[in-house]
Amino acid sequence: MTRYALAVDVGGTKLEAALVSDAGVLVEGSRNRQPTGRAATFESMDAAIAAVTEHALATLPAGAELAEAGVGSAGPVDRTTGQIFPVNMPAVRGYKLADAVRSAASAVVGRDVRTVFGHDGGALALAESWFGATREARASLSIVVSTGVGGGFVVGGAYIAGASGNAGHLGQVRREGGLTLEEIASGPASATWAQTQGWTGSTGEDLARDAASGDAVARAAIERSARAVGEALADAATLVDLDVVAIGGGFSRVSDDYIDLVQQALTASAAHEYSRRARVVRSGLGDEGPLIGAAAFVLR
Repeated sequence: MTRYALAVDVGGTKLEAALVSDAGVLVEGSRNRQPTGRAATFESMDAAIAAVTEHALATLPAGAELAEAGVGSAGPVDRTTGQIFPVNMPAVRGYKLADAVRSAASAVVGRDVRTVFGHDGGALALAESWFGATREARASLSIVVSTGVGGGFVVGGAYIAGASGNAGHLGQVRREGGLTLEEIASGPASATWAQTQGWTGSTGEDLARDAASGDAVARAAIERSARAVGEALADAATLVDLDVVAIGGGFSRVSDDYIDLVQQALTASAAHEYSRRARVVRSGLGDEGPLIGAAAFVLR
């Protein structure tokens, strides 16, 4: 019998839920979202979780088994307590996300629904190694380059959570001038840098459009982002001995050659032959990856 998990993904701008089967497929009509953002509070999170959970669980096929709930969240997180401490949502630091999802799901189905909780980068890494671009990898890192930058490791088929569940916070490693990778390479950071160079757009989408039209500053911002990501990945590949890195997220699609630019920077920067061999590939799951990964916490 097909098993299903309630998958919940919490980010800095939205909270999503869906039902995911043990084949890694989202149940049609189950995916739905609520906004989060810097103004999010404990109360608004409770309401959003209740809404997305009720919607998703209403699509459970008749007679189907709901296994458990899997939850991935922007971090830092505490896997022991189920709390989140998101950088981009200061008013919900300390929020007991795992308990909230468990309560909401249990109220809908009328029984206790066990909830497995982790960092969203780890969820993405699990998804990519389950059904995505790193299935054949011995040691992989999967990252998102979007509003933020983050990721997770899978080694020998096992998710490497770290002591508190936060392994893979690549976006918070320090780069040039003491800035974090996220402060250099994310979509908003790249747009802000371009504005300091005289560019008049405002978003990552604007950068993509203008770079494609030949704007030199927009193109320089994209290359700056890719170079910083590639150099950080070279360090990660040297430290962890990675063979594959999968990259997803909206800003990773800012140009057709973004992945190639990252690969070039990694290869040029890596300290050893083994780390220079690390391959950079595009995510195989697109924007469904975080939800499939949250489900993987309980189905894989």
